[in-house]
Amino acid sequence: MLAAIGALDRVVGIEAYTHFPPEVQGLPLVGGRLGFSAEAIARLEADLVVMTPARNAAHALTEPMTRIGVPVLVVTHRDLPQVFANLRLLGMATGQEGVAEALVARLEARLGAVRARLAGRAPVRVFMETSSTGRGVYGTLRPGSYSFDAIRLAGGESVFPELSANGPPLVSGEAILRADPAFYLVAGRPDQAAEVPRRTAFAALSAVRAGRVHVVSRAQFLIPGPRVVDGVESLAQLLHGTAA
Repeated sequence: MLAAIGALDRVVGIEAYTHFPPEVQGLPLVGGRLGFSAEAIARLEADLVVMTPARNAAHALTEPMTRIGVPVLVVTHRDLPQVFANLRLLGMATGQEGVAEALVARLEARLGAVRARLAGRAPVRVFMETSSTGRGVYGTLRPGSYSFDAIRLAGGESVFPELSANGPPLVSGEAILRADPAFYLVAGRPDQAAEVPRRTAFAALSAVRAGRVHVVSRAQFLIPGPRVVDGVESLAQLLHGTAA
């Protein structure tokens, strides 16, 4: 998000899980699998710390940063409108309000164009697999999330529209078989998608029989930023063909 609003050249440190855009590689690390270092951030003389609630960064850093007088901005992203609001918020925090506002306007226009192309089309029933426990239980999208929004905006309809908001969004293989999606999407690698038809009884799924098991980009659906709109556009094309 910072890169998208033109603030990339101001980023002085990252965590080990930050891989995009490629220009950030080689920047000093302030945290990773073993936790986060307030001392490392202080040494970089940062003026602002931006984080999400993920991996307990907020818990580990908010209090020590406050103690040394460095502002902290914790961005949450429950749904797609909030992702856009975060872009505007970061624009305000970095003096890039105009760039951020113009970016959000372009993203919203692209979504509007997809919506117009799909007008009148019935939604396609889909299941998106985001993880696997290896024991017949699969992660998927939580209703009310930006990822769930992206499916809907692309002309899709989750076959699990009412999963609980509490706890991880997990479903059993039996539940997937009963839901029988028309498209089976795997947010992962091609080899993970290739495994789907080999699972017990999954060969009977409508999506498998029709050859509609597809890999989608984790970055476009599971990372809250401008690339989510890329995901909406590519998924609309996949689900609805050239007319989308």
